[in-house]
Amino acid sequence: MNDIVTCDACPVLCRIRPGKTGACDRYGNVGGRLCRTEPLTVIARNPEMVRFAGEDWTGNPIESRDLFVSGIGAGTTYPDYKPAPFIVGSRIDGIDMVTVVSEGIFSYCGVKVKIDTDRHLGAETAAVRAGGEPVGHVTTAEYGSQMLSLGGVHHLTGGGKREGVATCDALLALCNKHPVELTIDGGASVVVQAGHAPVVDGVAETRMRVGCGSATIGIFAGQWLGHADEVIVVDDHITGVLTEHQAGRCLDMRPASIRVRGRRSTPGRYFQVAAPGMGWGGTDISDPLDIIERVDAKLAWPGLRLLMVSTTGEHAAWFVLDAALRPQPEAMPDAIAAAVARIGENCEAALCSVLFMAGAGGSLRAGATENPVLLTRAVQSGRARVTSGGAPVFVWPGGGITYMADVAAMPDAAFGSVPTPALVAPIEFTLPRADYLALGGHAGRIRALAEILAEARPKVVVLPGGVFPQFPPLLEGGAGLTRLPPPA
Repeated sequence: MNDIVTCDACPVLCRIRPGKTGACDRYGNVGGRLCRTEPLTVIARNPEMVRFAGEDWTGNPIESRDLFVSGIGAGTTYPDYKPAPFIVGSRIDGIDMVTVVSEGIFSYCGVKVKIDTDRHLGAETAAVRAGGEPVGHVTTAEYGSQMLSLGGVHHLTGGGKREGVATCDALLALCNKHPVELTIDGGASVVVQAGHAPVVDGVAETRMRVGCGSATIGIFAGQWLGHADEVIVVDDHITGVLTEHQAGRCLDMRPASIRVRGRRSTPGRYFQVAAPGMGWGGTDISDPLDIIERVDAKLAWPGLRLLMVSTTGEHAAWFVLDAALRPQPEAMPDAIAAAVARIGENCEAALCSVLFMAGAGGSLRAGATENPVLLTRAVQSGRARVTSGGAPVFVWPGGGITYMADVAAMPDAAFGSVPTPALVAPIEFTLPRADYLALGGHAGRIRALAEILAEARPKVVVLPGGVFPQFPPLLEGGAGLTRLPPPA
């Protein structure tokens, strides 16, 4: 049928009938023409300044410094010898600039997830699953947060079809700020959503711990002085014992000589007091007295006041030693209750953070230049600024263009997917025009911002927090990239 169009925006090559879309829903057949189904998105410093949506618009009403063309809805360079869909020329602070705008198709991508919790989610390297399929693994714990590494080419394309689809679906949902339920082999079930509290085994986390047990003592020791004779801060990583700790010694506190289980590291700091779990301080205990190994009868005394507390203040108990030096529970004094509340006050809200990570050092670069290594060097030297949907990114040192972006800093629904499977993510390269020409850029495809706005009639958004994309430092005279040193 002559009215069927073949989409060349990814390797699937969908044949699309009139009025229908391809498998990714990103491209459709409109009157026999292949069209992007989502509008081009531009980032505004102030959306009230933008007035080009009406039919009577005749020119660009705002300066280039107040509007940034993103890759969202732009389309792709695939097959990658084609120039980028939009190569935008603009003038900012008297300097001619170019922004190369595209949607990259990334098989080499994944997300790094930071989950604020002291609960035990699973053993390091344990498989993380979505829909029963492996999509990543547990990585290191980082001071009150558990890290997950999800996606990557081995899960997207190196396993079976179901694994690849499950991985792609999970990554897409996470990057678009939707909740995803993940299960960890031998561990917990956790619902992860960027910018929201994690839900661990059906219970929403509320607090990120103020620090390890030793740090908690270092922070609050002075506030316990005179109100407690000993404080034990229970923590899966480092449990703190106040009168042994350097903080207690500096306060001239009398040694209470209550020895806790585990491996003593330095005075007042103990490792492995219990197994990891969902109880006190991320351990598997529900009764804090279980970690007490012994009380030294030569140094302890009847009436000794003992506070046991977790690193979030969510668990706390008050004991007084009886005549046999056994801890007996008693009502918590107001001063101690206030000190426990202070721990909770100093805990930040527990959140999930999702960082998209991708390698853009491959054929994607052909959309910007016929000599891709010069674009790589421009990015690595800081002469070209990379953004993703207008949001700032961190570019890893070393070869290629490997970057990370906080999805919470990006516009909503910034990501798509194709059934290869791969994620589709916006990417932009911004640099002075002189530098762009020096790296062999597609000079004949540079178009004025006003022209693109008039033709595309884009959707206008403001980045979360009201931030606006930052441009690279401008060099005197637009120094050419030909002077960049070759790689060692």
